[in-house]
Amino acid sequence: MANTHGGAAPDYFVPAPAQWPMVGMIAMAFVGIGAGLVVNWNTMGYIPLAIGLATLVYMMVGWFSMVASESEHGAYNRKVDASFRWGMGWFIFSEVMFFASFFGALFYARVITAPMLGDFDHKLLWPDFSPSWPHNGPAGIVDGFTKIGPFWLPTINTALLLTSGVTLTISHHALRANHRSSAIFWLATTVLLGVTFLGVQMYEYGHAYSELNLKLSSGIFGSTFFMLTGFHGFHVFVGAIMLSVVLFRLMKGHFKPDHHFAFEGAAWYWHFVDVVWIGLYIVVYWL
Repeated sequence: MANTHGGAAPDYFVPAPAQWPMVGMIAMAFVGIGAGLVVNWNTMGYIPLAIGLATLVYMMVGWFSMVASESEHGAYNRKVDASFRWGMGWFIFSEVMFFASFFGALFYARVITAPMLGDFDHKLLWPDFSPSWPHNGPAGIVDGFTKIGPFWLPTINTALLLTSGVTLTISHHALRANHRSSAIFWLATTVLLGVTFLGVQMYEYGHAYSELNLKLSSGIFGSTFFMLTGFHGFHVFVGAIMLSVVLFRLMKGHFKPDHHFAFEGAAWYWHFVDVVWIGLYIVVYWL
């Protein structure tokens, strides 16, 4: 491993050859094959899917451990730090576009498609169709269901996520002030709030299926509801893992008040998840 290029360019860091990109490629190949079989109702697909996911976890643990070790040994400088920041920024931007597609689908179905299908020209095709939201589709082809309102589970989850954003910010300021024990406490509180959010969402899903008959197959509303809230919950899960890794490293003595991008990158991601939930809470549960 070298942190210069020919001994004359200290702005560059050239890592040693590593196996992790190849391991990641193999993992994604197994995941793709397995997922393709599973969605086509082939139970044999669970084997390559499990192998792929396990290999992917192995790759992420190994690769990120190597990066953390290089950082703690002083291999990175300000320009490398800037490249990490740009990379995390573009990654979050891609996530913004990911959620924008689902919000766009909801907007199109609710504001454009539903009124169009309910106008005079389409009454000849579906005379019983009502453009009200949510609807059961033309001719009632979707089983009846009840929409989940904002009270009380979604509101409780909103309070949990907003509070977690505050505790995360307090932890960050504590780290910058070199108050490590305080930073650890508030970061642990943030992770706990995130896990509680997931628990409440799981209970909400159970309530929706068993008591409200709201399912993924409940027309366009059910599809967009579970796609938006489900993917958001997955992002909360990923964010909680990221913050847990940062917490573990913080407890091991990693990070300095002026050098802790891993903490900042995870915090950016968590705040992004908070913002997405606010939009989701308003558009899906209130409107």
